[in-house]
Amino acid sequence: MKKNRPRGNAAPVEAGVSFGSNLGDRADNLRRAARLLAATPGVRLLARSAIYETEPVDVPPEFAGRSYLNAVAVFGVSLPLDVWSERCHAVEDELGRVRTGYHHPRTIDVDLLWFGDAVRDEPHLHLPHPQIASRRFVCEPLAEIRPGLRLPGLSGTIADLLAALSPRPAVRLSGDRWD
Repeated sequence: MKKNRPRGNAAPVEAGVSFGSNLGDRADNLRRAARLLAATPGVRLLARSAIYETEPVDVPPEFAGRSYLNAVAVFGVSLPLDVWSERCHAVEDELGRVRTGYHHPRTIDVDLLWFGDAVRDEPHLHLPHPQIASRRFVCEPLAEIRPGLRLPGLSGTIADLLAALSPRPAVRLSGDRWD
């Protein structure tokens, strides 16, 4: 007879998260979000990319001049997927994210990119994230730390996806540090 494991004590699953900010102290917003996630019981930070500065993508014209800082982190997560997803959203709330409109400026954006080999297509949870392959600002930092990663439903590795993307919009190292 199998014993039920208590929540939070499951074998860790590798989960990728992207961070973005274009309001306030952008680098500190990324740092704080990563720290809050890593401090969650049942979660351990495994890797994080450098911090990149990126041109805004698909934003209304009045926000076209607000560049983003972006980064990606990989966590070992011993929580159920739904709990981890809720925690990612809670971190956005803790850091003052206000949802004023589609692709409007934000203090922090925390996107769950993948969670082990989970595939989900629900109203508020799509895994792997459906736009990974089209976003240089996700693929470039992710290729830095997991170039050989293959995700369900995507053809090729993250490095392959990055190589297929246009160089625009521009993504470059920001010079900001995690410490």
